[in-house]
Amino acid sequence: MRSSGSGKSGGRGNHRGAGNNRDQKQGQGRPRKPRPEERRYDVGPGATKDGPKAGRGGAARGGAKGGPKQPQRQGRTAPARPREYEAQIEERNRDRYAGKKEVKLPKTFPGAEQEGERLQKVLARAGFGSRRACEELIEEARVEVNGEIVLEQGKRVDPEKDEIKVDGLTVATQRYQFFALNKPAGVVSTMEDPEGRQCLGDYVTNRETRLFHVGRLDTETEGVILLTNHGELAHRLTHPKYGVKKTYLAHIVGPIPRDLGKQLKDGIQLEDGYARADHFRVVEQTGKNYLVEVTLHEGRKHIVRRMLAAAGFPVDKLVRVAFGPITLGDQKSGWLRRLSNTEVGMLMQEVDL
Repeated sequence: MRSSGSGKSGGRGNHRGAGNNRDQKQGQGRPRKPRPEERRYDVGPGATKDGPKAGRGGAARGGAKGGPKQPQRQGRTAPARPREYEAQIEERNRDRYAGKKEVKLPKTFPGAEQEGERLQKVLARAGFGSRRACEELIEEARVEVNGEIVLEQGKRVDPEKDEIKVDGLTVATQRYQFFALNKPAGVVSTMEDPEGRQCLGDYVTNRETRLFHVGRLDTETEGVILLTNHGELAHRLTHPKYGVKKTYLAHIVGPIPRDLGKQLKDGIQLEDGYARADHFRVVEQTGKNYLVEVTLHEGRKHIVRRMLAAAGFPVDKLVRVAFGPITLGDQKSGWLRRLSNTEVGMLMQEVDL
């Protein structure tokens, strides 16, 4: 009986020893699987024997206080570029931008590449329509700059220096100003009057640019008189060489002879020489009162009054209704108006500007 019992015990011992040998062999070949209690309590350097709480405070969150911290898992990140590829990109960017950094110069700075304004913008501001309409004028070869027809869009010009024309008529830019005043009777044709009388300057006191009058009208004569800061235009409009015509309406008392017009066209002898009218006609007659129209290109003082008085018909009232292509129309007495681009162009054309 004993021998059999000892055999059983020896068999059990041999069985356990065989199990231990298997564990040792498995540990040598590959890492063994953790036992249930090890999986549960995470036995490690920071763990204690107190159980789950000690395990959570230790190795489960990176070990003991001050120990190495496991990096937290974040979202997906792009794979790192090879170092050689980064170097190529850096070298390429350096070559691309090397020496190309430029300082943007203002338009008025000497040497700036983009000087002046776009032509279509200047035309639009001058009143020729929208920018698209002005581009169509350029496409139709109707715009000139300094005598040359412009066909390219976006050409830059200097409104202060360049001469711009549309259909042969000069464009009025911001540099020059042109006005027509319907001068009332009793206003002196000067910009200032030392005696304190009402003068032309009283109608343009709020203008920043200094203006001057083109020619004169005597104090009692009404009608259109031009004001501008364009000195060359003013000079040519009053120079006898260009013969700019002026038209007047005169109230006289008749009866008048049929050949009065012929007398005025042939010439009337005055104290300072002959004076001739370019055109004469009777506009209206009411009994003995006549309204006549006289056109002439001379600009001598009181020329119309003196011619009609020399012919035997003193003038009761005189109104200048046109100066070259600029007409008075329905402009009220004392009103000042800015000339349109078309009117300025016609004035320029009249004196070859």
